[in-house]
Amino acid sequence: MVKLNPDLVSGQKGVYLMAKKATVHHPSFKFKVLLESFVKGNVAEAARKYGINPNQLSSWRKQFLEKGQVIFQAEKSSREKQLERKIETLENLIGKKEVEINLLKKYLDFYFPRGGT
Repeated sequence: MVKLNPDLVSGQKGVYLMAKKATVHHPSFKFKVLLESFVKGNVAEAARKYGINPNQLSSWRKQFLEKGQVIFQAEKSSREKQLERKIETLENLIGKKEVEINLLKKYLDFYFPRGGT
């Protein structure tokens, strides 16, 4: 159950989990706090300013450093994804046809040997 609380900082939602209230922060809020923590170079100060736990901010920083490059990767368009699926299907078909050709060659060699005896 998600319950909005107007007293929370903008971009946050109150979520109730097992009698304990957890705050879900909006990605833009996380990014803003994250940038400020890098600029100031002080996790505790940025966390205190925005009212979040320094451990949470450290976790966000770690995630950003590990996966931040994903932001700059171009996402594949639906057309590209569709073409990749088609290529995969065609490659599978080629593999099946190669197996069929080999079976037919073995059949022909068995029933109609090439070499003269």
